[in-house]
Amino acid sequence: MLRNTAPTTTAPVTNHNSNQKSILNIFVRKFSSKIVKVPQNEAYILAIESSCDETAAAILHKGNILANIIAAQSVHEKYGGVVPELASRAHQQNIVPVVDVALKEAGISKQQLTAVAFTRGPGLLGSLLVGVTFAKSLALSLNIPLIEVNHMDAHVLAHFIDAPAPQFPFICLTVSGGHTQILKVSSPLKMELLGQTQDDAAGEAFDKAAKILGLPYPGGPLIDKYAKNGDPHRFKFPKGKVGELDFSFSGFKTSVLYFVRDNTAENADFVKENLHDICASVQYTIVSYLLEKLNIAAKKTGITELAIAGGVSANSGLRQSLENLGKQNGYTTYIPKFEYCTDNAAMIAMAGYFKFLEGDFVGQNVVPFTRIS
Repeated sequence: MLRNTAPTTTAPVTNHNSNQKSILNIFVRKFSSKIVKVPQNEAYILAIESSCDETAAAILHKGNILANIIAAQSVHEKYGGVVPELASRAHQQNIVPVVDVALKEAGISKQQLTAVAFTRGPGLLGSLLVGVTFAKSLALSLNIPLIEVNHMDAHVLAHFIDAPAPQFPFICLTVSGGHTQILKVSSPLKMELLGQTQDDAAGEAFDKAAKILGLPYPGGPLIDKYAKNGDPHRFKFPKGKVGELDFSFSGFKTSVLYFVRDNTAENADFVKENLHDICASVQYTIVSYLLEKLNIAAKKTGITELAIAGGVSANSGLRQSLENLGKQNGYTTYIPKFEYCTDNAAMIAMAGYFKFLEGDFVGQNVVPFTRIS
């Protein structure tokens, strides 16, 4: 199923030897000279996102998103999680029609494109290969430059799609299914990692807890839904004890497992009878843990501009709690629109645009990476 999430006001690492580096530099200089002929504010950038289980394409012009098309994959629901092989096959089926719809929604032809931005990683290798290969092929056929984008950096830069945007420097808590990080963002191209999870991510913690409770995949949004009518302080779950700005969720997941096992042994209907309170307590534990660390980062750096990003930033408990934290401490807080929280190509386009302005391009020898080094 294709959906357009563009604003309603718009039309719908590898090491190279010296010889390889020389070739790459020649390639970049060739495209740099070509770019001079196109005013930066007239550039049309196509962005491709295929890091996990959503195939997405977006068109950016003059810093504005003209189209943001996403094809979701429902095939994974019956398996309780993303199946990499099935995801890559679906990307192969979806990528051409998704790009076609994006071009039509933007009202342009592929010949008008100035550059192609794409997610290089992190993500699932098979899924990334589809997007990277498509982007390289299209750029080569049109003789236009390629722009690689780090998926996690793009989540942060999604804040610049619409106003108001954070002022530099700002602290961003980036939370998704696979990653949890605290970053100091000094500019679009300068981000410093202050802390990160030492094992599992916050999104994984939500989904695992939901699975233990017998909720269908993806379970994170369902925990958010049921938590609204529950008591967040009824049940207590532990928070990981790691570095000052780091996270750990493995112990939390284990505690939820044992909690449900022990209580259902005494009462088979325990989860059903207490679902709202359990979900509220699970959500409270994760959210309060995340924001405790974010608050420490703000105090340590003296930065009062705070943002959240990534799929888990769609969680209503996290969004409200960040606002409350800001009011209590005098922070200015930024929360992305829902359509820019989960994986999408608009954020890839915006990240690509900042690199385009700097002439930061890559050659045809670029390959995807699956993890953050």
